[in-house]
Amino acid sequence: MMIDLSVINHAAVFVSAIIAFFVGWLWFSSALFGNMWVKLNKFSKAHMNAAKKKGMKGMWSQMLLSFLSSVVMIYVLALLLVNVGATTIGAAVVLAFTVWLGFFAAIMINMVLWEGKPFALYLISVGHHLAVLVISAVILVMW
Repeated sequence: MMIDLSVINHAAVFVSAIIAFFVGWLWFSSALFGNMWVKLNKFSKAHMNAAKKKGMKGMWSQMLLSFLSSVVMIYVLALLLVNVGATTIGAAVVLAFTVWLGFFAAIMINMVLWEGKPFALYLISVGHHLAVLVISAVILVMW
């Protein structure tokens, strides 16, 4: 099977990745789940102070890699949407949920089972992925 990227709306993928980045920024900000995420990860004051000291300058490479990983994920999502013939918002949401359930929720539960992470941390993380997948899928089929 050949992967044909010519069937993908590259602008929609790029815009979706930018929106996904901002969804992550909001999701992990103090306005939503950021404070709880920090607490559940048990980051020390020293860790947080070091991160604040680095500021944005120290985070550029992490943000770039995060953005690029979103681009890859959204390209794969776009290919799935095209190949299953999902052209409606409803079909996009169902596919996004199915991908999330099988590839995020099911796999990431291991952070609770084997790494001893709190279930609430799992919910924050998988919730973020669900939001990004659904928003991206809707953008891709509407564009």
